[in-house]
Amino acid sequence: MQDRRDAMLIIGAGPCGLAHAKALTEARIAYEQVEADADVGGNWYHGVYRTVHIISSRKTTEFTDYPMPADYPDFPSAQQILDYMRAYAKHFNLYPKIEFNSKVTMVRPREDELWDVELSSGERRVYKGVLVCNGHHWHKRFPHYDGEFTGELMHSKDYKGPEQLADKRVLVIGGGNSACDVVSEAARVSTEAHLSLRRGYWFMPKTLLGKPIVESPVLYLPVSVQRLILRVLVRLVVGRYEDYGLPRPDHKIFEHHPTISTEVLHYLKHGRIKPRPDVARFEGHRVHFVDGTSSEFDAVVCATGFYVSFPFLPEGMVTVKNDNLAMLYGSCVLPEYKHLYVIGTRQTRYGIGPLLTPGSKLIAKMIELQNQMELPIGLVMKASGAKLPNTHLVDPIKALRQMRMAKYTMPLLLGRERRLRKKLKRERPAPPELTIQSNPDLQVY
Repeated sequence: MQDRRDAMLIIGAGPCGLAHAKALTEARIAYEQVEADADVGGNWYHGVYRTVHIISSRKTTEFTDYPMPADYPDFPSAQQILDYMRAYAKHFNLYPKIEFNSKVTMVRPREDELWDVELSSGERRVYKGVLVCNGHHWHKRFPHYDGEFTGELMHSKDYKGPEQLADKRVLVIGGGNSACDVVSEAARVSTEAHLSLRRGYWFMPKTLLGKPIVESPVLYLPVSVQRLILRVLVRLVVGRYEDYGLPRPDHKIFEHHPTISTEVLHYLKHGRIKPRPDVARFEGHRVHFVDGTSSEFDAVVCATGFYVSFPFLPEGMVTVKNDNLAMLYGSCVLPEYKHLYVIGTRQTRYGIGPLLTPGSKLIAKMIELQNQMELPIGLVMKASGAKLPNTHLVDPIKALRQMRMAKYTMPLLLGRERRLRKKLKRERPAPPELTIQSNPDLQVY
């Protein structure tokens, strides 16, 4: 067993893993990094279709300490994002410390507060702590319907290009950004393109007055005001969703992740996409819908999202509600363990770039504080009144304000930890007194 008890382990070399590697390097915290793929980039390396472009803008996706090239468009392509990730890793000299093609299969806490780690090669190591940056766009979530579809059934994660849809009758299930991208490509190359929605969604335009909508000053206003303004703008620019054959949204804007796409609305108006309600059941190539209608399809694409999961951690160590909401204090730590940081489980309303650099610096500071504590920092945060998240969506403007405040308030946790430690010692029951009974057969020398 390899002993790295003085070093942290970063799992993953996607955007989150790279940002934290840089932060630990700057804080002079010893670390090692492993990545299951053959290069950096995470989902941008292995998990997106060739024709995808980001829905968040260049400015709201780039790292604040390493801007994207000025000649990049407002909405860069997948290849441009991957090139940018590689350039970031090279610029900050992160490549030499990344072990590629190294998949973590087991992470377990030890009694001495260190962590056992096992790789797919069978090698076992001991680390001081672990930063989990394994992403949340890999564990595919499929819908469950009665019956069996005997045509081609795939998840949007398995979709790589329009040739998979060409000259086929295609049904796409879902109303998120991937669903809209895939069904819009199907509208161009397939013989039929259908979109099944189980509820109404907010379809927002990518641009507003010539600028990416995610860069609008509106997003700096209170959420209630944002909703009011965006509802008016959507009504003026898009109109009524019912006029496209779509159901009305059954929730307020930002209660669920908004869909940034008007391309699907374009093809709906041209008759190239046919809206359908939720699926009721499968029967061979035929799909029955809840409104009693049915059609035959050659391919069904399930753009139905992903589970948030950590297969290498003990089952139940991290509670995940509604498949995507990890119950973590400060969105990263548990109250039972020291030096386990589960990072990047929540989603921003748009690009995560502005949050990565300040967020990774806070994690580095948290590690330094944990080094000075006897109790887990998660327990101290819980005892100090920190709340568990109630949604997986993050308002990036609000999050940035909280990060700026945490930069100054986090050191106060040291004093709170000392007080909590004293309190726990006072409340801890004294061990029972040892009673020695006489034994006539016992000889004392």
